[in-house]
Amino acid sequence: MKRAVAAAAVLALAVTGCGGKQQTDQAAPSGAQSCEAGEGRITIATGNSGGVYYVLGGGLAQLISNNTKLRATAAETGASVQNIQQLVAGNYDVAFSLADTAADAVNGKGSFDGKPQKIQALSRIYPNSTQVLVRTDAGINSVEDMKGKRISTGSPKSGTEVIANRLLEAAGLKPDTDVQAQRLDLAKTADGMKAGTLDGLVWSGGLPTAQITDITTALKDKVKFLDVTPLLPALKKVNPVYDQAVIPKAAYGQPADVPTVVVPNLLLVREDFPAGNACAITKLIFDKQAELAKVHPAAKEISKQLATQTDPVPLHPGAKQALG
Repeated sequence: MKRAVAAAAVLALAVTGCGGKQQTDQAAPSGAQSCEAGEGRITIATGNSGGVYYVLGGGLAQLISNNTKLRATAAETGASVQNIQQLVAGNYDVAFSLADTAADAVNGKGSFDGKPQKIQALSRIYPNSTQVLVRTDAGINSVEDMKGKRISTGSPKSGTEVIANRLLEAAGLKPDTDVQAQRLDLAKTADGMKAGTLDGLVWSGGLPTAQITDITTALKDKVKFLDVTPLLPALKKVNPVYDQAVIPKAAYGQPADVPTVVVPNLLLVREDFPAGNACAITKLIFDKQAELAKVHPAAKEISKQLATQTDPVPLHPGAKQALG
């Protein structure tokens, strides 16, 4: 059954390059905004096809289409930075993003230097685990040891690339010169690890991520995860959103849990996203959370108690209504 639901979610992903047309909100009889979506089409920016954003984005598109008047489609993208840029440009209506990248966006920092982005959040969702995997024959036992090595730092303009570069800098390395950085999507990263053309990778994603499972299953004890938590204090100076957790050994059939750095994900919209649509979609996420969890287990970690913790990204008024 789980396979069938996941497959249906992937089939729901229709790549599209234009923003949806939405109705304006209808006022409820009491004068409050209605928590009902209008008719129209919306597009959801997800991430790499091997990642959790892609799978959950497809599942969310199905939920929206099946339970509201909106017709939703989801698109494969490079993830966080690209998602926000194209969300603001009007190419997408809803976007997945790492919270640290979204914070950079509203503050006009990092990839958004000097240009604060007018975005708001529908909800904080599940956390991403920083997964640093290396070949055991590469002589890498810490991020510092990546100097001179061939490391996949993720797709260009992705949240993974942001975190990978910050990890390298926290370890005293210059991403552009001290490592042989390969800006690869997850599918090409998996191919490179299996072929031996990469020494290691950084990936920020939910647990488990299918392509990481592919690597660990194919290479078994020829790869290992690194504990990057010694770099957490330096990362927190960049953004306090970073925290510590573990990659459970059961996630990838490893001999032990691996301590790691985690960062929350946010579901983002533009400031002008209709409040009725925002309220309906946010409410749907929590009302139908069990269905999303059938699409991918990462959805089990979505918490209504944490949903409003999106600072410094403001929560959309429609989302506040749904979560109030």
